[in-house]
Amino acid sequence: MPDQIPVTVVVPVKNEARNLPRCLERLTRFQTVVIVDSGSTDETVEIAHTHGAEVVQFEWDGTFPKKRNWYLDNHTPDTKWVLFLDADEFISDAFCDEIEAVVTEDAHVGCWLTFHNWFMGRFLRHGDPFSKLAFFKHAAGRYERIDEDRWSHLDMEVHEHPVLEGSIGTIESPIDHDDRRGLDSYLAKHNDYSAWEAKRYLALGPRGSAAWQALTRRQRSKYARIEKWWFPLAYFILSYVVKRGFLDGRAGLALARLKMQYYGHIRLKIREYRHQSSSSISPPL
Repeated sequence: MPDQIPVTVVVPVKNEARNLPRCLERLTRFQTVVIVDSGSTDETVEIAHTHGAEVVQFEWDGTFPKKRNWYLDNHTPDTKWVLFLDADEFISDAFCDEIEAVVTEDAHVGCWLTFHNWFMGRFLRHGDPFSKLAFFKHAAGRYERIDEDRWSHLDMEVHEHPVLEGSIGTIESPIDHDDRRGLDSYLAKHNDYSAWEAKRYLALGPRGSAAWQALTRRQRSKYARIEKWWFPLAYFILSYVVKRGFLDGRAGLALARLKMQYYGHIRLKIREYRHQSSSSISPPL
């Protein structure tokens, strides 16, 4: 067997039996693969063991840290580099080659990852691009700290980003993002995400605060406009018209409309939670 790439791949999961086999089949070139499970009740753990992955169980207590930070703080990887993937993210040999080159050259402390998005069974070539900073040296930093005080039941960092000290690069070879659990799963997740974003926005405090300064440029741009009535429509025009999401057919239209509704839901939830707070009623869990 050729030398394996000295990277620890961490896949946080819960009930991912549908997606996990295809994800793990692509990870054989890496030195270590770890599944961080949140008490799955399907065959997720058995699938992980079958593919030779280490399994770690995580139970969130509702406070900081969440799953990714918790793993880094409590299970020191045996490699300098970690790659966080979701079970519905599938890598290629070209991606592995780039990762290997970055590790060998050692010029950066982390890299942005780019994605090809699949939706409703179709590969979307247009619309708003998707990227994550999910490959980095674990000694260079951690995911941003957000003290949620039990107002969320999302046990894994979703919109949080790593705060790193050092040069950041980009892996150009895209990852296929292809969740095969259907629209019911998509809608349920994004209902949870919109509630989280609304509560996170309210927790940021006034602009110019330390919390605002810690945001990425894209996050600051989003949150600076999130309460504007026109923002959901502007996002739809940007992704569907300006970035040519219309060329992706019905799937492109469906995704653009759902993302427009998503931002509309965030705005409405911000208003509701603010009203509840002023009435001394805590936001619902």
